[in-house]
Amino acid sequence: MNRSTLLPAAYLLDQIAGDPEEFPHPVRLIGLAISRGETALRHPDQSAASELFSGAALTVAVVGSTYWLTAGLLQFMRRYSSSLGDATELLLGWTCLAARNLEQEARAVTDALESDDLPLARKRLARIVGRDTEQLDAQEISRAVIETVAESASDGIMAPLFYMALGGVPLAMAYKAVNTLDSMIGHADSRYFYFGKAAARLDDAANYIPARLTALSLVAASHLVAPSDAQAAWQTWQRDGSKHKSPNAGQPESAMAGALHVSLGGDNTYAGELIPAQRMGQEFPPAKPSKAVQAVRLVSVASLVGLTLGVLLTALAQPRKRS
Repeated sequence: MNRSTLLPAAYLLDQIAGDPEEFPHPVRLIGLAISRGETALRHPDQSAASELFSGAALTVAVVGSTYWLTAGLLQFMRRYSSSLGDATELLLGWTCLAARNLEQEARAVTDALESDDLPLARKRLARIVGRDTEQLDAQEISRAVIETVAESASDGIMAPLFYMALGGVPLAMAYKAVNTLDSMIGHADSRYFYFGKAAARLDDAANYIPARLTALSLVAASHLVAPSDAQAAWQTWQRDGSKHKSPNAGQPESAMAGALHVSLGGDNTYAGELIPAQRMGQEFPPAKPSKAVQAVRLVSVASLVGLTLGVLLTALAQPRKRS
């Protein structure tokens, strides 16, 4: 399947089908491989150097095998039928995207907020964020939703589209392996500080361009979604994009802060531990439920901008035929 056709087809299928929980998602297999690999490679009383090497070996093995197994599966299917190969490629491309799932999960939280059901909003929020949610008020829940949809627009939509455009489904699936490794072992706590360092650094590198394309897409979408402010989105992104502890998450979050005129960032609690952070868009008022609803709409439009950028990238990435 031509990539310029694959991208919109996979995106459309994601919009129609979403991410059904009963579907055998490849990311679950990647997660199982990571868990099994960690069990095999980690031992009591390992030195820091040994943990660093073992984690790097696991990272290379999981990402490399994901790429080659995906490419091999597509080649195998095409031996029998080009149609079967195209169908397999489309299904795998669909599983790399999370646009509809992100919107559904975020709207579940905003619906609960608009119904003044804080316990339900906290419960639904806990499905999509890592921070503690039990004590959050409506303002902090709204902030968490806005930050999550902004960041997830990068790693759940823009990055898969970018890598699918650049190298097809095998490269997009390899990216999902990188992202899954980071979410499972790429933590800076005592357990994974050394073992997960390679995964965390690789994830930073893999998301560097997509995060900035996401911020740019949010600026563009702000021209189309009223009452968003495209000029403030650009200015806040340029000023505050580096204030996040992540080199990438702050890019779309700061653009979102400017677009919505809300203050994002600040302290969060993870597993009972308070983690301080800088504010983005600190001149703006705190988030509120109506701004969270607007953020979901903005990401939906930005994802279409990202799809357009991806299709354009396929034209640049495809080798030109000699006349």
